[in-house]
Amino acid sequence: MDSKASTSTDAYASLRYPEFNYYLVIRFALVFALAMQFAIIEWKVNELARDPFALGLIGLSEVIPAVLLAPFAGHIVDKREKRGLLLKCVIAYIFISTGLFLLTWDQVVKGIPTHWVLNMIYALVFLGGIVRAFTSPSTFTLLSLLVPKQLYANASTWSSSAWQIGGVLGPALGGFLIYLFGVHWSMLLVVAIFLAPLFSLIQIKPKPIYYKGGEGFVDSLTKGIKFVWNTKVVLGAMALDMFAVLFGGAISMLPVFATDVLHTDSLGYGILRSTPAVGSLITMFILAHKPLNHKPGIKLMAAVFAFGLTIIVFGLSTTFLLSMAALLFGGVFDGVSVIIRQTILQLKTPDEMRGRVASVSSMFVGSSNELGAFESGFMARAIGLVPSVVLGGCITLGVVVTTYIISPAMRKLDLKP
Repeated sequence: MDSKASTSTDAYASLRYPEFNYYLVIRFALVFALAMQFAIIEWKVNELARDPFALGLIGLSEVIPAVLLAPFAGHIVDKREKRGLLLKCVIAYIFISTGLFLLTWDQVVKGIPTHWVLNMIYALVFLGGIVRAFTSPSTFTLLSLLVPKQLYANASTWSSSAWQIGGVLGPALGGFLIYLFGVHWSMLLVVAIFLAPLFSLIQIKPKPIYYKGGEGFVDSLTKGIKFVWNTKVVLGAMALDMFAVLFGGAISMLPVFATDVLHTDSLGYGILRSTPAVGSLITMFILAHKPLNHKPGIKLMAAVFAFGLTIIVFGLSTTFLLSMAALLFGGVFDGVSVIIRQTILQLKTPDEMRGRVASVSSMFVGSSNELGAFESGFMARAIGLVPSVVLGGCITLGVVVTTYIISPAMRKLDLKP
């Protein structure tokens, strides 16, 4: 494999490994399908409940099992073959999406009280959170088994970009499909999209297991948490991203902004959802050719600070075009922070601990999207929609300033392999 490795100046070095290309399909398709599903369900729940807090409960339903099971899931991922475990996760997602497809079918739920339909949606989202606890560390660990270590930074850029673009294009297409075909048939497409990672996983050969064992069960479960706590650069990157997403979760309230503030329909909702994807695309092409090797910690904090500013602008905006611009630059800056954080994790994590460390990341960072959705829904009900978003953006700025002051490790961060 090393004979194929390209120099650090080759933006496409990772793409020269066929299995990594299949990995990108898996990474993109999983996030694309799940993000589309989340957006469609958000719209459906908003139609049924007409309450921002009900939207927040979607995120809470997923984040509870994802967080509680994360340490156990990381332990299992490190002990098992990653490709086979991820294959089981994809199959589970297909069954869950099929259930949501049926719950959005008027003929199926006819005569069932609305609150029962909502509860069944929350229950399936809860099951999705269980699967996600295993999916996140499996995908993170699999990347390191597909390319040599000197290409981790390049591979992380492509992987993070695929994740970022899929995470924004999914909801965008979801909004357009709701406008064109309605919620029910849009959910059917989600089920079909899950077949792409299923096919790609079959093309990847089973990979070795680096788990050494030796420690007790409890020590194994907590080893990832101890590693993150003792590795200040990893801890700082996780904490920074977690608080930024937690308090800057304006996207989760986008259905309400679209209808109540910007007075647009599902088509406008789809356009707004798609705008951050443009920013993510810009980020991908720039960072693939110009890696963030010089002072990446400073650039990470600057990107999160700028992301907080875009959230404030979005919250204060009452015009469609200004809201689009805020979301566009939000996508750019969020993409930068995601790529740097993923590169830090890939380079600083020992092979035998990747599953457990990725689970910790899922607990504190990956789950912050859903916790942020719950926080946004709760605060929107408590102090109003616009004030809650603006306050979240201001808190994000404060978190960045605090991190800069108290974390010299972040200021001096070096990403050389």
